[in-house]
Amino acid sequence: MPAPKKPSSRKQPAVSQWWNATVDVDTLSEQQQLAHQIVVRRRDLTPSVERIMNSEIDEGVRSKALSAFSVAIDTPGDPNRDPRVAITNASKSRS
Repeated sequence: MPAPKKPSSRKQPAVSQWWNATVDVDTLSEQQQLAHQIVVRRRDLTPSVERIMNSEIDEGVRSKALSAFSVAIDTPGDPNRDPRVAITNASKSRS
């Protein structure tokens, strides 16, 4: 008999359908709408957007990171094209 799963101590992000191309965009928050726009335009970036959306950061930092990442997509050489960098930079600008 398998051992019972331990409850995760990590806070789970709120479930949202921002990644679903058929979702009614008006039901999404502003932040989720931006994530939705990015993945609808560039489905290959879903893992990067997921990294930002699922990060354990506050909403303000998440919004800044998403915005920076979104701009960086069309800006060759922008370090914020890496979602980890976008998160770090957004976190630093918060302090």
